[in-house]
Amino acid sequence: MANPVHIMERYEPGSGLKRALSQSRQDVIRTVRESGIKGRGGAGFPTAVKWNLCAVVQSEKKFLVCNADEGEPGTFKDRLLLAERTDALFDGITIGGYAIGAKLGVIYLRAEYAYMRPGIEAKLAERRAHGLLGENILNSGFDFNIEVRMGAGAYVCGEETALIESLEGNRGEPRNRPPYPVNTGLVGAPTSVNNVETLIACAHILAKGPEWFRKFGTEASTGTKLLSISGDCKKPGVYEVPWGISVADVIDICGGQGAKAVQVGGASGRTVPAEQFQRKLGFEDLATGGSVIVIGPQRDMLDVAENFLDFFVEESCGQCTPCREGNPKLLEGVHLLKHGKCSIGYLRELQGLGRTMQAASKCGLGQSSANTFLDITEHFRSEILGRVSGKGE
Repeated sequence: MANPVHIMERYEPGSGLKRALSQSRQDVIRTVRESGIKGRGGAGFPTAVKWNLCAVVQSEKKFLVCNADEGEPGTFKDRLLLAERTDALFDGITIGGYAIGAKLGVIYLRAEYAYMRPGIEAKLAERRAHGLLGENILNSGFDFNIEVRMGAGAYVCGEETALIESLEGNRGEPRNRPPYPVNTGLVGAPTSVNNVETLIACAHILAKGPEWFRKFGTEASTGTKLLSISGDCKKPGVYEVPWGISVADVIDICGGQGAKAVQVGGASGRTVPAEQFQRKLGFEDLATGGSVIVIGPQRDMLDVAENFLDFFVEESCGQCTPCREGNPKLLEGVHLLKHGKCSIGYLRELQGLGRTMQAASKCGLGQSSANTFLDITEHFRSEILGRVSGKGE
């Protein structure tokens, strides 16, 4: 059985920042590139590429935004990091700001985490008093500060362009791309949006080196990943594991033996049936922002689909037709299935609709909201087909 690791616990405050400020901006980005780290929010975009794209743009204003919205159902690891790893996070934000040439970092804090703001603000004030924020940080000539802005309480604001719209005081809706935030982001300035866990990992990388980071994980998915594990298991909680771990090993770690499925990546992720538990967590197979929900044998998979689709119907911003109209139709289909009123022909049409949503929706919400419906209707046919109406073939 695989065991959790604990590399994110061991960090000397200021160590990564001191190392970064002793190097050129290009060397900092090179170090991050050599580590192979990809964004921990789920999309997996190479962090060094994002920083470099932002760094090369000529602009008087640039911003480093920390996405602390954490609205994915089943994800709570950033909450722990914000409470217990604040020094590493602030080092990571400052390192990223230095690398791209920004003077201001913004923490976009989930609305439901408002109770955490006083503690975060107090910690920022402490860092300013110790020369770790503000003017001439550590006598390096680098000026940088961090502000906290509250989120709007919408799931879609976890998407980086909707987040930026919200920061600007607008309704949280995804923007058309291009232009991309690295060119035209917050108030039209180059902006790098990075996840809490990504920034903390970058602080570790600068402190300990890219070779150390690459000791963990796989060639395509370097380092470790924090998992928020919940559901039908004996030991729910936040676990740090190396990328490349199998779903089966994750179940063993959390005491979820006997599970019929695992939801990897939250409501927008993938539903992995028991016969596929040897699949690996990583960008080459099952990418995840951190949510792992164990689904026990007693669960009705249509209840699972209904729960997630009800969430997406509520959280869709309504901007694009595939998402706005598609999610209610899929939810309606689940209701029909549960009452034995959905024909096999209509089920196939709904599956086709789900694939259209994946291809045609504007942002990640619509592109992924059909995942669970499609996975459940494919992998749990014996459970679903017994409730399909014989009419309307």
